[in-house]
Amino acid sequence: MEDTEWAFFEPFLMAIRGQGGRPASNHRLVLDGIFWIARTGAAWRDLPEEFGKWSSVYRQFRRWTLAGLWELVLDALNDSGAAPDSVQMIDSTVIRAHHLAAGAKGGPQRQGFGRSKGGFTSKIHLISNAHGLPVRAEVTGGEVSDFKGFDALVDDDLPTARVFLADRGYDSDHIRKTIAERGGTPVIPAKANRKEPIPHDTVTYALRNRIERCFAKLKCSRRLATRYDKTSASYLGFIHIAAVRLWTNQFVNRA
Repeated sequence: MEDTEWAFFEPFLMAIRGQGGRPASNHRLVLDGIFWIARTGAAWRDLPEEFGKWSSVYRQFRRWTLAGLWELVLDALNDSGAAPDSVQMIDSTVIRAHHLAAGAKGGPQRQGFGRSKGGFTSKIHLISNAHGLPVRAEVTGGEVSDFKGFDALVDDDLPTARVFLADRGYDSDHIRKTIAERGGTPVIPAKANRKEPIPHDTVTYALRNRIERCFAKLKCSRRLATRYDKTSASYLGFIHIAAVRLWTNQFVNRA
């Protein structure tokens, strides 16, 4: 990573560091190793020796992930005001899981796996802002409906948007009511079977392509494009890492 990006991450790492942890001077190298895994999709054991012992880098990744570091950084970026969140949009994408990803404690459903004819799948539910930058993400099994994904993402902690975009898969009275109660205007095409179609602003709705482009950029991180992680916490961690790096590439490295 560049010096400007490290200068951004360093305060977060120092704030979340526990007693007896890795010396601060090594954090940058460890973080670079984690980013390398996220970008290449390689197995942890294949981490180049220049980043240090793979098991040590993996353990630090798990510590930071379980401590909520990546969500903390993403929330800070969203709260920074660098990209206004008055317009938000939601979508989901199904991710194929590697056959070796199964087997964690708790069973497939607890770890965000679903079954299909092709094997295990997971679904990423995502909210982005009008710039196509991630606001919040969640992981479920691949067969989980977009309605449940919406409920998992939209809560009291989510910044209120004046306009909320979604495709017709999210067309339900419950979702429209939730958006309205939060002070937003739903821009959602009506389903064909809705008895009384609800019109929507087609010009504003055209902005929704930005969340689709956001997914395309996130999937450049190969550790996200195919799920190799057994636990939903680790996989969501890589999603958040990819999300944070989209932000830093646009607002930190270009500063």
